[in-house]
Amino acid sequence: MGEGSAAWAGVLELDIAQSGDRSVAKKQYHEGALRVIRPHYLDGNGHLTYTVVNPGGAYFGADHYLLDFHVRQGGSLTVTTQSATKVYKTPQGPAVQHMKVTLEPDAYLEYVPDQLIVYRDGDYRQTTDVLMHASSTLCMSEIVTPGWSPDATDFTYKGLSMRTEIKVTDGQSTSRLALDFLRVRPSEEGNIAAPGLMEGFTHTGQLLLASAQLTDELCEQVRALAEASDTRSGVSLLGHARSLGVRGIAVRSLGRRTEDIAHLHNRIIDIVRASIAGMRPLELRKY
Repeated sequence: MGEGSAAWAGVLELDIAQSGDRSVAKKQYHEGALRVIRPHYLDGNGHLTYTVVNPGGAYFGADHYLLDFHVRQGGSLTVTTQSATKVYKTPQGPAVQHMKVTLEPDAYLEYVPDQLIVYRDGDYRQTTDVLMHASSTLCMSEIVTPGWSPDATDFTYKGLSMRTEIKVTDGQSTSRLALDFLRVRPSEEGNIAAPGLMEGFTHTGQLLLASAQLTDELCEQVRALAEASDTRSGVSLLGHARSLGVRGIAVRSLGRRTEDIAHLHNRIIDIVRASIAGMRPLELRKY
């Protein structure tokens, strides 16, 4: 926390702690173009859900946004959005989102935003830095959709880059579990839909899972769901922090509809919820 807000178009900070039998906001701060709706307990078990709102309706050129989520020991949090994040034409420079996540021992976090839509001549960059305790659990979902253009052509945006780094600590040592980087530059790479790139698909998604409780059986369930989905998906195991007892799974998907990738992500999160946190299936009740 305490990043300051002078350079940010929007700031959102959530500091979540366990109090008795439920998680509560120890600190909640927002400024500029980011807000949150009153939190809810959707699971009946003290698990807290926050919905992020952007009153401006979109991210604009050269604006920088900061999200900072800190889940303290034993806390449990889901963060979602009210609607898709839209990036329109950005002649002033790329729209940029920075996200910082800190998970203390036995913390649980789900980050499940609606899709990111990048429109014609838009440029978007995102960095996410996660520091999680070896006993915590992380689920992070991202879906990217090309926005509408007047000539009905896909991939008319300038560029998109999303960098996610996950580090694991046991309080004494720290190890990198994953460094995930997605870069799409239609303005430089030509036909993005061509073989070897998007392979004729229009939508892309990634789901990152990290926990010491990811068993072999759970990993096989994730693979089975990916293979049975209406997407072209690959599942990779992340093992760079195994010395700290943490395993990771990365699911990368190509699809033609947001709903297909979102359905896969939700199914996978549901089995993680049930097996690790003992929670019911994810139901965000937005509509």
